[in-house]
Amino acid sequence: MSINCIRTLIEEANISNPDKIALTFGHEKITYSELFTKVNQIAYYLNELNMPSKSRIGIYSNKGIDQVIAILAILSTDYILVPLTKLLKQEQVEYIINDCNIECIITDKIKLESIEEIKFSGTVISYETAHKDLPSFEEIYKYYNKPYECNISGHQNAAITYSFGISGKPKGIVISHRNFIDSARVVSQYLKLKENDIISATLIFNLDYGLNQIFCSLYKRATLALHKFVLPNDFFNHIINDKVTVLPVMPITLTDMFDEEEHRLPSSELLQNVRIITSSGGNVTNKMISDVEKYFNCAKFYSMHGLTEAFRSTYLDPSQLKIRPDSIGKAIPDVELYVIDKEGNECPPRVVGELIHRGGYIYQGYWKGSKETKERFKSAKILKNIINLDGELNDEIVVATGDYVYKDEEGYLYFVSRQDNMIKTRGFRVSPYEIESVISKNIPEIEKCAVFSLDNEEIEEEIVLVYSSNSELSSKEITFELKKHLASYMIPSKIIYKKSLPLIPSDKNKINIDELKKEFIIK
Repeated sequence: MSINCIRTLIEEANISNPDKIALTFGHEKITYSELFTKVNQIAYYLNELNMPSKSRIGIYSNKGIDQVIAILAILSTDYILVPLTKLLKQEQVEYIINDCNIECIITDKIKLESIEEIKFSGTVISYETAHKDLPSFEEIYKYYNKPYECNISGHQNAAITYSFGISGKPKGIVISHRNFIDSARVVSQYLKLKENDIISATLIFNLDYGLNQIFCSLYKRATLALHKFVLPNDFFNHIINDKVTVLPVMPITLTDMFDEEEHRLPSSELLQNVRIITSSGGNVTNKMISDVEKYFNCAKFYSMHGLTEAFRSTYLDPSQLKIRPDSIGKAIPDVELYVIDKEGNECPPRVVGELIHRGGYIYQGYWKGSKETKERFKSAKILKNIINLDGELNDEIVVATGDYVYKDEEGYLYFVSRQDNMIKTRGFRVSPYEIESVISKNIPEIEKCAVFSLDNEEIEEEIVLVYSSNSELSSKEITFELKKHLASYMIPSKIIYKKSLPLIPSDKNKINIDELKKEFIIK
């Protein structure tokens, strides 16, 4: 058995900490020994399906202990995990099924109806017993008690994760067993995770940030406390009752947590168990920082920046959060980061260039996406003007991230924009992110906003700002404030108020720009 696979962690945890609580979900609890037994039972059954090696198995269900068991069982075989978040619509699930030829789907009673409507022709397994012709975890736990052994190599492909973005069809990214184990190692290292930690699993398990919580728990023999975020009060009860010490969240979660009247929020004394908060997947605002500081006054807050093509690139040390809150930090251990211009030269401080990721945690490429893989996964030769490649292997792969950033004089990085969403207007290139950041810092009445462009023959593209707030603000006042901080060509020509903004169904942290554009054009 390779030391570079999650299966090794499951086996070692069963030996070293069999009686320790591995997972909790409300009043449900399961020890590492019980987890190991159940994972083996499901893995044994999956092997008995006799599907071809490297067949894809999808998990389309609500959160629960059985969902984690399903993930670990698939990773204990030579099949490939394909997480399907419950937020996906029927047509999106169908697209992924067809794109990577899923042959088996594990689901629950709630999502079973959606699978039946798709008319999926492969094997379906339910957690609960639904009807006599459908295998279930309940039955497998009852009847499958034979010993299970496997031999997995770290270089084998472990999962394909799909991200539905703002537009276009989703791309699957291929992740190896070694990638998963490396991500658990590095996060456990720089967060200084401990065996007695209780890690909150509020994040959904469709992308690497969420999955990493499972793997970090296994790596440190910690306890993973599952929770489905519905209401802020329930979430705080989860933190308090489960005695959470490590709290990974998305920025939108921090917003929702404190979207309550102050008298309804718990006192900081009740939240003192939390020693670490991590955030990834979006911009951290000053309000988020102040709310965390006020209510989680014993916690260190890590802001992080990840990639589609690699597990993670940067984190901002908590000591720097108030000093440079806009920074995405510096490289995580075993990663080198470079900011280069179009000629491949390293950009000096304060000059914007493309972020290049070299070193660890790089994924395998895009599923059936040779064109996209070539665009992002490059030879280290693109760094030949910066690093000495004499004697280096010329086939080393780095990631040209498509993220445009700059570094300050102390080497801290600042995100500016994505390569594919720059606005060209009046002969200038404008970053929507830069305008949104100014709004976030200087117009606190605006809760959410989106900046995008519409075609305009006279100036190429005109800038549009759509925002939500408790009540409509004066467009003149917004413009007046923006002019204090932005060049004239960066000022939106249209400012539109909406009580709420449409969000991407599979990622509530992202505003649906396409939907906004449609609404605007109709108007």
